Amino acid sequence: MVNLHTSIGSFQFNNVLMNASGVHCMTAAELDEVAQSPAGTLVTKSGTLQPRDGNPAPRYASLELGSINSMGLPNKGFRYYLDYAIAFQAAHPDRPIFLSIAGTGPADYAEMAAVIQASDFTGLTEFNLSCPNVPGKPQIAYDLTTTEHILDDLFKVFKKPAGIKLPPFFDLAQFDAMAALLNRYPLTFINSINSLGNGLAIDAATDTALILPKGGFGGIGGAYAKPIALANVRAFRQRLRDDIAIIGTGGVTTGRDVYELILCGASLVSLGTVLQEEGLPAFTRLTQELEAEMTAKGYATIQDFQGQLKTL
Repeated sequence: MVNLHTSIGSFQFNNVLMNASGVHCMTAAELDEVAQSPAGTLVTKSGTLQPRDGNPAPRYASLELGSINSMGLPNKGFRYYLDYAIAFQAAHPDRPIFLSIAGTGPADYAEMAAVIQASDFTGLTEFNLSCPNVPGKPQIAYDLTTTEHILDDLFKVFKKPAGIKLPPFFDLAQFDAMAALLNRYPLTFINSINSLGNGLAIDAATDTALILPKGGFGGIGGAYAKPIALANVRAFRQRLRDDIAIIGTGGVTTGRDVYELILCGASLVSLGTVLQEEGLPAFTRLTQELEAEMTAKGYATIQDFQGQLKTL
């Protein structure tokens, strides 16, 4: 028997798997379904100050090795998800939940943080600085100066457990600079990575872009993202303070993929494209495959191999 127990800060989870924000989390009903699955925890849709319809359809398409999407942050508003999270933790005091929020401008984060700080919510809040699919809005975390200003303002008002959702980075100097910045703040976790921004996929029958928004440009998920996700989790685990945990996101299609994200240093692993494509049974399948991988390797707990990637 293997044990999939893991922790982030003072929060304990009985399974390393969770949904990725944006998948199976738009409504309270969807969130309840994730909560009833084998997932160790769940995260809400990234809520904005006001509800959003998002981008016009078609805005998601399956690809040979993953997906492309340009959803545009459709959500019911952060107060909807805050109310859900407070009710959830009242009903399940032993099950931590993640509340995700996203600003469409820098000032939004501190404004929402103040509301959450004044509320009864005691779980973990994820500040999403990495949405690549809002037309005319850049990914905030690629701008270190803006990120610094947001975090300065944020932590003036926010004292609860907090984390940052990051886009993928591609240069070692970027990892150095972002980690040095994040290490200055009282973060409990980071979530790495969001989808690979602004890919393009074409319908072979019509020579047309597969999705409508932004001329067909959208975030790439699924197996395409796995090597980038592994690199980002590994790079940040080597650079961040030990007390900043990592949620590994991107490229999971098998239990071995989950294992490798943990091997690179992840404490939790979230499911995006695979959950969108397979539905809730993905949690059961991947849990079983991870357990089989650990058994084959002779590991009884996540901690036996977490962050233990070998190099040549």
